[in-house]
Amino acid sequence: MTNSVMAAGTIASLFGDASLTEAERAIAEMRAGRPVILAQAGRLFLVASAEFADAERLSALNELAGGALQLVLTPARLRALGRPEYTQPMAIPASALGSERVQALIAQELSARDMNGQAKAELREELVEPGPAGAAALQLATLALMLPAVLMGPLAPAALTLPALTVRAEAIAGFGEDRATHVEIVSRAPVPLISARDCEFVVFRGGEGMREQVAVIVGAPDPARPVLVRLHSACLTGDLFGSLRCDCGDQLRATVASMAQAGGGVLLYLDQEGRGNGIANKMRAYRLQSDGLDTYEADETLGFDLDGRRFDFAAAMLRQLGYDRVILMTNNPEKIGALRRAGLDVTGVERLYGRRGADNIRYLAAKRDRAGHFLDLDALDHHAPTSCG
Repeated sequence: MTNSVMAAGTIASLFGDASLTEAERAIAEMRAGRPVILAQAGRLFLVASAEFADAERLSALNELAGGALQLVLTPARLRALGRPEYTQPMAIPASALGSERVQALIAQELSARDMNGQAKAELREELVEPGPAGAAALQLATLALMLPAVLMGPLAPAALTLPALTVRAEAIAGFGEDRATHVEIVSRAPVPLISARDCEFVVFRGGEGMREQVAVIVGAPDPARPVLVRLHSACLTGDLFGSLRCDCGDQLRATVASMAQAGGGVLLYLDQEGRGNGIANKMRAYRLQSDGLDTYEADETLGFDLDGRRFDFAAAMLRQLGYDRVILMTNNPEKIGALRRAGLDVTGVERLYGRRGADNIRYLAAKRDRAGHFLDLDALDHHAPTSCG
């Protein structure tokens, strides 16, 4: 191999996989409020997050789309607006909507329910199919942790010189699959904890969004034997502030204490706030829960599916640490299935209990009834800790 060929290969590797980098850049553009150009099956579409749809922006986007701008919504959001017959994304001609109506259709203004659980207001506008490009645009918004609602329209010829980033639909589709297992260790250090002095924090970078994930190794678990493992999605309100709305903080602290007593274990602290929807959308969902919806109804009202998390990269983290046989501490059957699908040997499951109280009883019941969590609400009174410490 000549030096020039080697140099070319090295230079190319500096910029990574083109499909991944274009998806990553499109995610950043979406979060910054800037429109992107979506290439799908030989056609170009202008796409922007509907969260930023004020009157001026709506008018400008519609002009760039040749007057054919659409508001694309998910089936979950359509159900919340009284249109349960649709199982695929549908669109409303945005040119017929004002900015206030767009905001009402994507956010919580139409989300409150009456005493019979029905939406107080319904979506009566004419709906059209946005095609595959609509699904790709919604996926991009979800990856960017925005509300799953986009403004989209065909790019008018006069707009072809726009300084906007172009992203291919297939790059968006492939991004989640690749990043689901791509993690690497970037730092590690001993960190003594109150309930487990012998701990090491191992920081990984990866997963969707290339965010930082943490493995907390408690004690010295033996890779030759099944190791206690907990997959814990970050919960700012519960883990840090002791929110009474969930049981996350109780589960987190109980995990570390149990692992220390058992001689070791691995807690994976995953950056998947709000079941993968992000902290901003979690607060939107909390507002809806304050209005009477349960945790899954609130997410659905915002347009999200039951659970947006992936656990593929958790399996990759465990493998890099040398563990492939685990006893999983969870009440969530999806976590068990995800690790098994990823090829890990889940040799046992231990239930994990938090407190039950007036503020979280509906949350716990919804996890049991809507997502199939293994929860005996009566048993919580016997297992729950007596304080947040």
